[in-house]
Amino acid sequence: MFTRWAYHAGEEPDAIRARFSFDAFYARHERGEIGACEYFASLRSSLRVNLSDAQFIDGWTAIYVGEILGMPQLLRSLKDQVPLYAFTNSNPTHVNVWSNPFAETLKNFRRVFVSSDMGVRKPEPEAFAKVATAIGAPLSRILFFDDTNENVESARAVGMQAVHVDSVQGIAEIIAQSVGDLQREGHARGRCRND
Repeated sequence: MFTRWAYHAGEEPDAIRARFSFDAFYARHERGEIGACEYFASLRSSLRVNLSDAQFIDGWTAIYVGEILGMPQLLRSLKDQVPLYAFTNSNPTHVNVWSNPFAETLKNFRRVFVSSDMGVRKPEPEAFAKVATAIGAPLSRILFFDDTNENVESARAVGMQAVHVDSVQGIAEIIAQSVGDLQREGHARGRCRND
């Protein structure tokens, strides 16, 4: 993204990167409160560049370089064992980029929750509550994976089981262990009620 924007601006990528931040405009865009044109207008100011909307989109969509190695296979192997849902902080421009090329992988999820459609985003507690309500599960019964520590900590704070991940390795084992724990917990509760 920074390389593409720098190319269009005639600057070095590191200079653009240094000026970029996940600011209030970024969060509002991911909540669907403002559109791409308004967000790009804010970037013109914060990045101090005079790029067209098309040039911003060129960089903005360059972040999608492919699927994480092993993830499609993992999702396919899990979808019949546990209900899978995805929750992404995203915006309509990005949705248009990833929804078609990754459609086969996305079919493994019962539903994909997109922040800009929901009006809330991770790590906001209301975002997790909205997802839990939509899927009909208590927060404590949801196992949440994320690559951002802030999102993981916020999920834990509202009562979710949350795991920080930086690779596909080990995810299947964590899911298997957690599902087993939840099943044992359910059986134990059933025995207590019957006693």
